Amino acid sequence: MARTLIRKNPSNFKTLPLHVEATPERLSYQSIGMPLNFAQTLQRRKAIQLDDSQRFVIELANLGVSVRLTLNWQNRDYWVLVRQRRQDRGDVVLKLISGYVPAQELNLPLHTAIQEVAEECLMETPEGWLSGRFNDTWLPAPYAAALHYREALPFTLSPASGAARPVHCGNLMLLERPRAYVHLPTASLQLIYDLRLQVPKEAKSLSLFHVDERLEGDQLVARLNRKRPDLYLMPLKDGQPLAELYTLKKDQLVPASTRGLYLAESFALQDGWVVREERVRWREWVRQQGLVESRPEKPSHLQRFSDKARALLQRAKTTLHK
Repeated sequence: MARTLIRKNPSNFKTLPLHVEATPERLSYQSIGMPLNFAQTLQRRKAIQLDDSQRFVIELANLGVSVRLTLNWQNRDYWVLVRQRRQDRGDVVLKLISGYVPAQELNLPLHTAIQEVAEECLMETPEGWLSGRFNDTWLPAPYAAALHYREALPFTLSPASGAARPVHCGNLMLLERPRAYVHLPTASLQLIYDLRLQVPKEAKSLSLFHVDERLEGDQLVARLNRKRPDLYLMPLKDGQPLAELYTLKKDQLVPASTRGLYLAESFALQDGWVVREERVRWREWVRQQGLVESRPEKPSHLQRFSDKARALLQRAKTTLHK
């Protein structure tokens, strides 16, 4: 049974529309107009068109932020993906950890990105849930009222190398150089930060869970469902993804099915500063990346016969020893 961790009033959230200017060399944004609540922002997220994907001036509904999180666990790197049922788009996708940037953080979206990691990526050990640090700053413990956090063994979050083209908020360049794109179906500007998460070696029997807020009536509710961890690991080899997905339960990687799977638009092809797709099929993304999806091979007739013979032999040995 899912456990309720926190309830929020969505009317407390406010953001601002954006004025965005782009050239082939850089993109800049600044807030305009009056603050909007969550419902007003969703009303503005309607599909738009751009004739030139490299050079334009446009007004957008909101700023969104995502984290391409690389988790280092047991000397192996993995991308972290989360499952989300997107109520505003009526679909289910695997996506990067992400969220809306509130009005007070439009000039510091990295702060929102870090908070999203703390809220969406939960790490459990038998002694409690792991706290986290970003450089020298402790991450928030958003569910401290419901969960026991360990402070002795924090995971560490650090920025990785950024995108080539700079992004500016007004006249200030975002130093971490997030990747930026305008998502045409939702009229939004999206920033993707590359962050790295190091799990302490002493953290044993680790399980990973995703917690996301859902609008239920007039409240945003976050729940933990142990039967559906909803957090997935995609292994990397030499920095490149492999076409495999796993969940992590008590230090054991459990293969996850990719049948009929969709990835969010951040995995779709980007043209200049623009992404046009709502989502991309897993198989299509695998093909675009030039990856080979590993599938468990079905045992041959000879292999099945050998397995049965081995089992009969083992049973005979056991009977003789009795």
